[in-house]
Amino acid sequence: MGDTGSEPALPSSEEKNASMTKRHGYAVLSALVALVVALSAAIYVSARADDGSPHRGTPAAAERPHRDSSVAPASAGTWVGGWATAPVGGEPGTEAEGLAGRSVRNVVHTGVGGTGARITLSNLYGQSPLTISHASLAVAASPNSPTAVTGSMRRLTFGGASGTVIPAGGQVVSDAVRLTVPRATDMLVTTYSPTPSGPVTYHPRARQMSYVADGDRTEDATGTPYTQQTPYWRYVTALDVLSNEATGTAVIFGDSITDGVTSTIGANRRWPDVLSGRLRAALAGGAALPHYAVVNEGISGNQVLADGLGRPAENQSGIGRFGRDVLSRTDVKVVVIDLGVNDILRNPRLADPDRIVGGLRTLVRDAHAHGLRVVGATLMPFGGHLGSTPAREGVRERVNAEIRTGHVFDAYVDFDKALRDPTDVHRLSPRYDSGDHLHPSDRGFQEMADVFDLESLKGAGQAEL
Repeated sequence: MGDTGSEPALPSSEEKNASMTKRHGYAVLSALVALVVALSAAIYVSARADDGSPHRGTPAAAERPHRDSSVAPASAGTWVGGWATAPVGGEPGTEAEGLAGRSVRNVVHTGVGGTGARITLSNLYGQSPLTISHASLAVAASPNSPTAVTGSMRRLTFGGASGTVIPAGGQVVSDAVRLTVPRATDMLVTTYSPTPSGPVTYHPRARQMSYVADGDRTEDATGTPYTQQTPYWRYVTALDVLSNEATGTAVIFGDSITDGVTSTIGANRRWPDVLSGRLRAALAGGAALPHYAVVNEGISGNQVLADGLGRPAENQSGIGRFGRDVLSRTDVKVVVIDLGVNDILRNPRLADPDRIVGGLRTLVRDAHAHGLRVVGATLMPFGGHLGSTPAREGVRERVNAEIRTGHVFDAYVDFDKALRDPTDVHRLSPRYDSGDHLHPSDRGFQEMADVFDLESLKGAGQAEL
């Protein structure tokens, strides 16, 4: 019918109240939904990046993860450094092709156990983007073996994708996977790159044999295709463990002595390895000590003050790499610094002991600014080594004298006193000398770990500088 021209009827007060109640209910429901979404997003982000490190890679493909893979482990714990190494430079001979079309299976040794793991891959010295189309993590079936424990192979993902593209100069952290990581065991970190990208970022003096296979063999658990051996670690710079037995990470920061260049290959007898085992044994015996994982950030030839060649600098100075190799490590609590010998031996002129000590104090200030405790080490003797002179010995003694005042580090370990020859204090004791009169033998590395006061790991930074 047509319009009658009458006004529509106004709602009653009861109808108004009912309408307001209904709108209020919708508002409350919408707020609750928004809260649930926000909490879910926060939980996901914390599971992927709880160490504060940005994910600096680009997923290569948004594929469904492997059925044994997960972006978050099932159980609770603390993320700590299970293993780590410092990127040193670009591998010679890989400038053009990198390792395209090959699978790299790195063997790394973790000190602590846990229920989950994740890795860090680096393209720091690459000159082009690095495509990693597949990567995996597994427990090694036996020491130094490319064969995986049955059922332990896990496909790694990056932001939920099976691969990632790491820009030149960048790094990427994988998603976490559920995996029982035994303490003091070898782990297998495998990557496959389908396209040329070089040079390969590597750590050349691993003292550990790793493996290479042709083609994409990332999830091959048998190890059979891995017929090529390599003394390098490539791309991988960290393995973090979700641990229920460790509450933080201790980083050992040093040069070739920390790197363990004269230790037995594949035996994990570098002094940080021995220290890690000693700390585990003391804790198992009921000692009231910090429950720390121990990782090794030694680089052969490293100096406190001077960089190596190249851009970015290969073998970057201790001051230059401290943020990358110490401060960015997962849940680091304490750093042990054994650095300075190369500043003396590799300087074409006579080194200035005050500058070396000043550099060590810079490292301590940086550590304290991040709440870390710092334990230092006296410099061991090098009499008889190529490059040793009475003048350089005098520099070493002046650096050690300053360390022994107690005004450089929060605490110090006197490696010089422990390993020197009592009949000639300018030389290593023959019982600890590898033969080159600079680097310890396995027995010497054992002595370094044995004289380290585990109590010095306790507390916060407090040196008066």
